Amino acid sequence: MDRPLTIGEFSRITHLSIRALRRYHEQDLLVPAEVDPVTGYRYYSLDQVGPALTIRRFRELDLPLADLRTYLRAGSGGAEAGGRSAQEIVAAHLRRLEDRLGRTQRAAQALRELLDPEAARSVSLEVLPAQRVLAVSLDVPPGSDLSWYDTAMRDLEAVAGPRPVLPPGGRYAHTLFTEGHGRATVYLPADTPLPGGARGAVRELRLPERTAAVTTHTGPHDDLDLAYAAAGSYARRAGLASQDLVEEVYLIGPRDTDRPDQWRTLVAWLVAPGAGAPAAD
Repeated sequence: MDRPLTIGEFSRITHLSIRALRRYHEQDLLVPAEVDPVTGYRYYSLDQVGPALTIRRFRELDLPLADLRTYLRAGSGGAEAGGRSAQEIVAAHLRRLEDRLGRTQRAAQALRELLDPEAARSVSLEVLPAQRVLAVSLDVPPGSDLSWYDTAMRDLEAVAGPRPVLPPGGRYAHTLFTEGHGRATVYLPADTPLPGGARGAVRELRLPERTAAVTTHTGPHDDLDLAYAAAGSYARRAGLASQDLVEEVYLIGPRDTDRPDQWRTLVAWLVAPGAGAPAAD
C-alpha cells in the first residue's frame, strides 16, 4: 500500500496550492484520505490526483459547486439528486458554456463593427409594396418572453398549411422595445383568402404600400439592434418623420436553418408616406 502523501507532497504533484486543497476540503469537494485527529494534518492518496485535477478544471469552467458535488458523487457510484448521471451534469454545463461563448463571440463581433469607421451598414429609402397577408395581432404585456411570437407563428402555419409562401414578417410598435410592451402583428404573405374553416386569432390583413429606411441584417437576432440603429439614424439624418412601427422580414430565419450565422433579416424603419429623395448612407 502506498504511503499517504502530506498536503505539501500532494500539492507539488498536482500543482494545486495548499490553500486551494484546503478550500476543496472545506467545500466538500476533495476530502483527504486521512486527517490526523490530533494534529489535523491532511493526507492524500495517489488515487486522488486525477479527481483533484478534474475538480480544478471544472472550477476553472465555473461549474456550480452543487453540480460539482453531484458529479463527484455520481462518478464515485453514490446517489445523486434528481437521478442525473455524471455525463448529464457535464453535458448540461458544456451547453451553458457554449451558449456563453456564442454570446461572447457575437458581442465581440458587434464591437468590432462599432469600432470600425469603415463598417457602416448600407441603408436605403424604399417603398414596400402593398401585400395581402394572414396575420395575428396582439398586445404584448410587460415582462413577456418571445413565446407570443412562437404561438402566433404556429397559428399562422396551421392555417396556411404546406403551400409555399413568401418569408414571414412582423410589424412592431416601437414601445415593444422602448417600454417592454406594445402592439405586435406577425404575418405570413398569402396568395389565397383565409380558409373558411379557420378559427382563432388568424385573420386576413392588407398591408398598405409603405415607405421605410431599409437595411438587411445577417446573423443572430441578438444583434438586430445594430440594424435598428443604422436604419433609425438614417431616417433621422434625412429628416424623415418616423411612424410608430418598425417591420422585420425574416428572409432566412430559424424555420429555415438552425445556423444563426446564416439568418438574414430585413429591417424596415417605417417613415411618413411621401418621404423625399433618399439620403446618403
